[in-house]
Amino acid sequence: MPKKIPMRQCVGCREMKPKKELIRVVKSPEGQVSLDFRGKLPGRGAYVCPDPACLAKARKSRALERAFSAPLPPEVWEALEEQMKEVPTDAQ
Repeated sequence: MPKKIPMRQCVGCREMKPKKELIRVVKSPEGQVSLDFRGKLPGRGAYVCPDPACLAKARKSRALERAFSAPLPPEVWEALEEQMKEVPTDAQ
């Protein structure tokens, strides 16, 4: 029997993709939002493609804010965009 591949939905483009291809955005129990490349940080997670266009769509549709049930300040979005530019190639 082949191994099951976990699938997750990108909050930007709304496509189902293998979990390893997506970047997890996590809201920690303390309320801090950051990118989680290992997928191990505690907290509420949402997934986004490693593509700035998907992050822009998620921002426009307020998808991450809905996923975390909290407004995200502009500096968090800027930090996510900066972190997205520095995505390690081995993270996918």
